[in-house]
Amino acid sequence: MGIKVAKFGGSSVADALQIEKIKNIIEADNDIKYVVVSAPGKRYADDSKITDLLYLCKTHIEHKIPYEQIFQVICDRFMAVDVNLNAEINLKKEFDEIKANLEKGATADYIASRGEYLNAKLIASYLGYDFVDAASMIRFDEKGRFMEDLTNTAIKQELSKHEKAVIPGFYGAKIDGTVKTFSRGGSDITGALIARAMEADVYENWTDVSGFLMADPRIVKNPKPISMISYKELRELSYMGASVLHEDAIYPARIANIPINIRNTNKPEDPGTMIAAEPDKNSDRIISGIAGSKDFTVIAISKNGLSTERGFIRKLAGILEDNDIAIEHLPSGIDTVSIVIDNRALDGKLDEIIEEIQRQLKPDHIETFDNMALIATVGAGMLSRTGVSATLFTALANAGVNIRMIDQGSSEMNIIVGVENKDFEKAIKAIYEAFVS
Repeated sequence: MGIKVAKFGGSSVADALQIEKIKNIIEADNDIKYVVVSAPGKRYADDSKITDLLYLCKTHIEHKIPYEQIFQVICDRFMAVDVNLNAEINLKKEFDEIKANLEKGATADYIASRGEYLNAKLIASYLGYDFVDAASMIRFDEKGRFMEDLTNTAIKQELSKHEKAVIPGFYGAKIDGTVKTFSRGGSDITGALIARAMEADVYENWTDVSGFLMADPRIVKNPKPISMISYKELRELSYMGASVLHEDAIYPARIANIPINIRNTNKPEDPGTMIAAEPDKNSDRIISGIAGSKDFTVIAISKNGLSTERGFIRKLAGILEDNDIAIEHLPSGIDTVSIVIDNRALDGKLDEIIEEIQRQLKPDHIETFDNMALIATVGAGMLSRTGVSATLFTALANAGVNIRMIDQGSSEMNIIVGVENKDFEKAIKAIYEAFVS
């Protein structure tokens, strides 16, 4: 018998029907000892997430606008779940306390965290599990910085007292007890922290999709699912825009070499995607996935003797740093270097940057290309295969796609190509068909 930590996202806990599915999943697997839950998400397209409604209450109070009607909507949703599940929890007492704290000027972090808090209490009662408040284990210092070691110790100490428990995700507390939320992927991070501290055999992340797909289904029709992927491959795809778990959300499990299984609450029979420390050695798959994003600008710089000029790249990076702009990619040649920048980061600064490059670096020529898209083809199987680049470039040529930039990471696990925005979808389809179809 092992230990599993299961995290259920907003869509998986949106209403009583979804929570009943959770109970069926947990009762079918006695290894699930610790359950982390999000706040209720949307039940249908035009619905509101509970967390958004809680933030709205806080905003109304700050602007001296009546908030009671919104707060009642929140209460009604939780009451409906309680009635349907017969969870037997005194929600009125909880609502009264939250409302009182709202009117006393409670922080936005406290208000936002109450969706997870209330949902965890409800689900713990329904499952017959213990409720353990994340605020008693997830630690931040007085400046709001996460305290990793203290958190790991606190989780071990507290959960060792509970054979089975439900924990709210998304938040913890500062040393003085003030509630502090994570900035992004909060509930996923909580689940990974619990899995690490309790030395889980598997961290299951339950959502509304059956794992990851090899390409965006809005571009490629019925792309194949990814059964197994390594942390490194996942990071490459995530960085290039794939809608996968954020690095912060998997880091605690990754450093402890705990596999993460992405599962579908609505289709628990599907195996989902397993994220492991190492690539699947038994797979004959060449690539793991294709991901990309539009709207980049490339600044191409030419200067004779550039490769031997000391400090050139440092000065170039300094110019961008002074303008608070990150470099996405930096492909280079003997006398050329190109910097790839996200258009959102440029924010009208392009002319100023060009002028500064000309003043400090005195290049022979500068050319800019906007409306560029970057596409990453990722896979550990590319390492030992010959002809991968040829296959990719031939596929794009046959599709009539002009490659404006090529960049390959030192790991040789990915090939990134720059194409025009208008060719983005066509390029992804061509790459997918060349390697997968």
